[in-house]
Parts: sequence; structure tokens; C-alpha cells
Amino acid sequence: MAVENYGQDFLLILLSFTALTMLIINPIYSWIASRKNFKKIITYCYSFLIINLFLFIFYSRSLEESDVIQGMWLGRVFYVWCNIYSFFVVSIFWVLVINIFRDEKSRKLYGFIMAGGSLGAIFGSEISVRLSESYTQYGLELFALASSLLLFFAIILAIYLVNSNNSEVLVKKVGGNWSDAISNIISVKEVRSVAIYSWLFTALMTVQWISAIPIIESYSELSPDRIVLFNRIEQLVSPLTLFTQLFLTYFVISFFGTSLILIIYGILFIVVFLLYGLAPSVAVVVFSQALLRVFEYGFNKPSREIIYSQLGKKDRYKSTVFIDTFITRFGDLTGSIFVGIGKFAAISITIVPLLAIPFAGLFSFTGYKISKIFKDQPKDL
Repeated sequence: MAVENYGQDFLLILLSFTALTMLIINPIYSWIASRKNFKKIITYCYSFLIINLFLFIFYSRSLEESDVIQGMWLGRVFYVWCNIYSFFVVSIFWVLVINIFRDEKSRKLYGFIMAGGSLGAIFGSEISVRLSESYTQYGLELFALASSLLLFFAIILAIYLVNSNNSEVLVKKVGGNWSDAISNIISVKEVRSVAIYSWLFTALMTVQWISAIPIIESYSELSPDRIVLFNRIEQLVSPLTLFTQLFLTYFVISFFGTSLILIIYGILFIVVFLLYGLAPSVAVVVFSQALLRVFEYGFNKPSREIIYSQLGKKDRYKSTVFIDTFITRFGDLTGSIFVGIGKFAAISITIVPLLAIPFAGLFSFTGYKISKIFKDQPKDL
């Protein structure tokens, strides 16, 4: 939607609106979180998203073919909303995880927990491949119905987990103010360091995938072919990620710790950017996606969540969500601006990844600094 329907130049505007919307919504979420416990937080937030899905469906199907302007604006709003949907759903899920599994041993099981996400990605990508030809006719309805049903089951399972674990931190109100997430990023060193790390990571990832767009466009002019290519990449990446999460994550984190994982990520970006700059091809895109995605969801994401679990209660509920939603979207915007500056300066798209290499080095240095800040034991509830 962002690139094909509106052109790559419109992507920066969409990312700007997405980041701005995340900034507006986060204080609302923090206000709700301050006054409720986790069961009510997930019930209110997920139910709100379910209602939104059906509103989009009803409005989109009420439009006539002549309503081109309304359809265009609906697509733009839906693009922004989809970012909010996907990031908040996952982030609130991890609020549950990092508040239940907080001791040193259970934190190493985050890879096993993330394996569920990989199974979902395999299932979802297969559906996308099979619906690629008929997506414009039925895909939107099937997406909304399936997502709504799964979100409903997620609410039920979350409440069951809270009740079965008898966790006091999940039953009691969170407390605090609506501004805690923003103010703590400025005033709390631990939160600020993780926020910078997440900002750099998403900015670099955005540079990577925008650099891949011209390569994918040269692969085929047909939208169904691109959908199939992206989902074939997903079907390659997801099993590799699943294998890593089930059999490697626990042992790598146990043996090497989170410090090395946080540091080595920047080195991988350097390798990818060198490949994009010196040997751009579809094969490089596939390799880069596989390398970065497997490392992200197999090692780096669990390591970041281990860091999150060591924060104080209010930051586990609020700052982590703010980082995983607004900061990451701001990172996307930053990466898009970086590529846009290169385009404005008439720099070839193959050179832009090479110019991002120093920032990948800074990313590794930030991971090193985080490893020095955090201790092994989590803070008090």
C-alpha cells in the first residue's frame, strides 16, 4: 500500500503520520495503564482494535468505484492504523511475558515463547500466498475476520495466564501518570539507553528494506509476483527462525549472554549494507532478509525483552510499549529521511547503504554501553 499505491515518494509522509499517531496514542495507553490492571488493559485495547477492523470493512465496502478520493484516503488511514495494530498487539503481549517470567532462568525461555510467533508467521504467509490473486476481492474481509477471532482468543488466553500465575504485579493497578513513558525515557538512564538502541535498530532496518525496493521492483512489474516473492521469503525465514528459537536461542543466551548479541547486530548490518552497495541482487535481498530477521527474532528480540524485564514496574508496562511503538516508528521515519536525503542529493540508491555503515558501528557501540548499564537481577516490582 505504501509504495505501490502511492509511490515511494509518499512513503515518508505515511511514516511521518504513523510516528505522530503513535506519539498521540501512547499517552492515552499510559493513562489507561495507570488506572487499570493488565486484564483490563488487554481487554480494552484488543477489543478496541477488533471494533476498528469491522469499521474499516463496513466503510470500505460502502464505497462506490467512483469514490476514488475516499478510497485513497481510506488506504492511507488503514496503512497508519495497521502499524498501530501490529505494534501495539505484540508490545502488549510482551508486557504480559516480562511481568510473569522475570527470574534469570525463565527469561532465557523467551526464545521458546517467540516460537509461537514464528508458527503464526508461517501460517499467515501461506494464507497470503494462496489469496494473492484474489486479495482485492476477499482478502480484506478474511484478514479482519481472522484477526478479530485470533485477538479474541488472545484476550481469553491472557486472562487465563494472569489468573493461573496469580501474579500480584499483573492483578494490581499499575499506577503512575500518563506521562511516565515519555518522562522516564528522558530521566531514567536504563530506559533511555534501550530507547536509543531501538531507534538505531529500526532506522537501519528501514534503510535496508528501502534499499531493497528498487531490486524487488526490477524483479517483476506484476503485484501478484511480488506478493509471492515476499511470502516465499517469509516461508524461508520463518522455519529458520522457528528452528533457532526452539533449539538455539536458549543455549546461545545462556552461554554468551545478551551482551554479545546486542553488540554483534551492528556488525551484521555492516555486512548487509556492503552487499547492497557492492552486489545488489534479488539473491542479496533474500539473504539479507533471512540473516537479519532470523537474528532479530531468534536472538536480539529475546535479548531486548530480557533487558525490559529488568526495568521497574511502571517502565515494564509503559516505557516498553512506548519504545516498541513510537520509538521504533520514529526509527523508521529517521531511516526514511536518511534515504530521502540521499535521493535529494542525487546519490545512487546503491551508495546509500554504504553511507549507513558508520551508524551500524554506532549501533554496536550502543549495545556495548547497554551491557555495561544493566545488571543480572531484575528490579523490585
